[in-house]
Amino acid sequence: MYPVSDRFLQALAGSYNPVTQATLYRADGMVETLPITGGTVTVDRSQQSRRTCSTTSADLALIPLTSMDKAAIYGARLQISRGIRLGEYQELVPVGLFRVDGVAGDIDMGPVTLTGKSLECVVADDRFTAPYRGSGTAVGAITALIRRSIPTATVDSSNATDAPIGPRTWDVEGDPWAAVVELGAAIGCEVFSDADGTFIIAPLPDIATTTPVWTIAAGEGGVYIQANRGMSSEGVKNGWLVRGENTETGAAAVQALVVDNDPGSPTYWSGPFGRRPDFYSSSTIVTVASASAAATLKLRASVAPNATADISALPNPALEPGDVLRVVYPDGSKELHQVASFSIDLGVGGDFVIQTISAKEGT
Repeated sequence: MYPVSDRFLQALAGSYNPVTQATLYRADGMVETLPITGGTVTVDRSQQSRRTCSTTSADLALIPLTSMDKAAIYGARLQISRGIRLGEYQELVPVGLFRVDGVAGDIDMGPVTLTGKSLECVVADDRFTAPYRGSGTAVGAITALIRRSIPTATVDSSNATDAPIGPRTWDVEGDPWAAVVELGAAIGCEVFSDADGTFIIAPLPDIATTTPVWTIAAGEGGVYIQANRGMSSEGVKNGWLVRGENTETGAAAVQALVVDNDPGSPTYWSGPFGRRPDFYSSSTIVTVASASAAATLKLRASVAPNATADISALPNPALEPGDVLRVVYPDGSKELHQVASFSIDLGVGGDFVIQTISAKEGT
């Protein structure tokens, strides 16, 4: 969760005025503060670009009518923040830095709609026009790929354990973001652009050991509204065999099998669920430790869909996918959930539904 004050979290359960702030960084170098009248920011860890936006503004001058207008918009970025105001107290949190991909509206009456995606799309669209070779360490190779497209990008690997990778060459027309994802998997990490536009290299938090960042509680003073729960075994894997063999270096092949070894888990490897392994291989994986890290990441993601929930709560724009939440239901029972996706209404209200990817009994 984006760092916020205790006062911010406490205010979410009460009455406050929602505040939206948007700044347009034009391609011609000019910076504008936009009057936002509504829209939505959607955050979804399953998508290549984790964040997308569709915002509306009354500023008709945003509609590109001439070649100069287009030059100002093509390549523009939009920073959106959302927060609360209580009297003189105001606190905002970023909800995304987006590449502006579309501007449209009634040229006489408006409103103008701006659409965009978070910065993973900049890397993905910069397809290889010549064979590209990655080597060294995973973090170094990821950083090089990102800065190949965005030279000024900030890359945060403080929560990652770096490791050497086997040399890997991607072909012409290849997707650089797919290469980034492959390199991240080699050290058991996800890679994504956060609400500030910083590229994060980090493992998916383990719901069993991670401290919840927010409590969604029913009753007076709580932010819980309602919840729908479900379980499905479709697509669930309880074991991953990850292999690495680099013919370019001639290094010995390595592999690691990581399984759900929790006897209390419904997907326990030796339990009634049965054994349902999946497989992954990459020439970037050259050590057993790397293979194990990659298998652990994939296991967490593929076991998690076994339990899903849609939790309606009062809005919290500071959340991030992967955050662990404590949910206290009206009957007093408690569960831990991990955030998968949600949408933030940029108007005066709107539903706030958090889709989660896993759940377990909590205290």
